[in-house]
Amino acid sequence: MRAITGVWRWRHNPLRRRTDFAEAWLALVTLVLMVFAAPAVGALCGSLTDASLRQAVTEQRRHRHVTSAVVRRAEQRAPVSEPDGSMGRTTRTRVVANWTAYDGSSHSGTLASPLKAPAPGATFRIWTDDHGRPAPRPMALSAADTHAVFSGICAAAAAAGLVEGVRRLIVWRLIRRRYERLDRAWARYGPDWGRTGAGS
Repeated sequence: MRAITGVWRWRHNPLRRRTDFAEAWLALVTLVLMVFAAPAVGALCGSLTDASLRQAVTEQRRHRHVTSAVVRRAEQRAPVSEPDGSMGRTTRTRVVANWTAYDGSSHSGTLASPLKAPAPGATFRIWTDDHGRPAPRPMALSAADTHAVFSGICAAAAAAGLVEGVRRLIVWRLIRRRYERLDRAWARYGPDWGRTGAGS
């Protein structure tokens, strides 16, 4: 509202400088861009991110398969990151295990087991790719939606920040030009200030 009243107030003011009018219009344009353009950028970015993540989730679900791994022996406990993209780390026991892949082939290797005290012969679920290699479980759609919303909010905030940054830069340049003109005027008339017959 201040931007609109600023433009109206300076419209016919005899003390109006060109920079004052430019600042008022710049504030109005900035307000319009922040209200309409920034949310549009956020919505577009969020929509594109959501489409990309949903396609990635579909591909992961198509090429990742759950199977059972059989513990042969436990090795050590170590902190590992959650494979589904969630925050935080959990302590899991690394074990040597055997498992059968989606294509029927047998595999063995060292895995991070969710079991607290894995004993030989214990089983737990793991995710593998089409070739039987261990893989993170597919991303949940709720996680994809959360990432899409967050990216949209960040994009809108970044767009608004960029608009405000440009406005501040232009205002800074206008103020510098205003003071430069004032300095030139003072250099012309300052030495005669207050002298008799100087017209002041």
